[in-house]
Amino acid sequence: MTSSPLTGSGTGGPHLRLVWPEWQGAGAAMVGELLPEFPHATARRGYVAGNRVLQAMLPAHDGPSETVPVPLDDEGLEERDGVEAKAVLTGQLAAGLELIGRHDPARITTLGGDCSVSLAPFSALAHRYGDDLAVVWIDSHPDIGTPDGDYPGYHAMPVAHLTGHGDPDVLGLLPATVAPHRIVLTGLHEWTDDAYPHIERWGVHALAPEDLRTTSRPLLDWLAATGCTKIAVHFDVDTIDSNEMALGLGKIPGGLTATQVRRIATDLQQAADVVAFTVAEFVPRDVLNLHQVLSSFPLVSSGTTD
Repeated sequence: MTSSPLTGSGTGGPHLRLVWPEWQGAGAAMVGELLPEFPHATARRGYVAGNRVLQAMLPAHDGPSETVPVPLDDEGLEERDGVEAKAVLTGQLAAGLELIGRHDPARITTLGGDCSVSLAPFSALAHRYGDDLAVVWIDSHPDIGTPDGDYPGYHAMPVAHLTGHGDPDVLGLLPATVAPHRIVLTGLHEWTDDAYPHIERWGVHALAPEDLRTTSRPLLDWLAATGCTKIAVHFDVDTIDSNEMALGLGKIPGGLTATQVRRIATDLQQAADVVAFTVAEFVPRDVLNLHQVLSSFPLVSSGTTD
């Protein structure tokens, strides 16, 4: 690990809201497959629209806020070392950590962006809280891929990086990692074959939607066994069954229901001190559809002058 700008310890410090509309972490080919109804440039930047909707929808934040600079052009998107868009993504990771370091926060709420936006805040809080921090990763996918796997999308790698596995340049930026036994993949039911060995070998715990349909007890029992009093919660909106509502990049049936997710969130808040929360992977299809309609209208289309 390199030296970190994060020096705090204990519970004192502000609650930081981190706005991070990162879109480059999703593989270009996969975006084309999952959002074929939109022009590719629009589909790739769907997370940016999602981030703006989240900012408009959520209550005003009582505390400091920072926005990670995210370029909208196509610079730095080439694959390197098994990671697509590595140059721009490592730059954003460094920028995110620098912004966090300015505040030395005790709590961080992050508005994504793709799933990898949790890496910087969770690593920063792991530096602060050490072995007292557990991570609840609510997601249909394991996000435990590595650069030597089949998919070069960085948004499929944050859990691997958080546990200290993956790209050396990414790992070199992190102030801390989290022991795999203190991470639980919650709602997991869609994954690739190359993820199985990582979960078993590293000792990451996993709970499927069927484990949590009627009760949060398996999750709470896992949390109690870690002995941790603080938790960081990642919420990928594709966890919610797409037959109920399609919120994420992909439409994934068979996930948790919205009611079940709300119950899990309530139970976690009652069981431990939530010091981090991330909402990620929101792609507002209706907003993108409206954008396509408006793009043809005078005075608001990109080719119109005043």
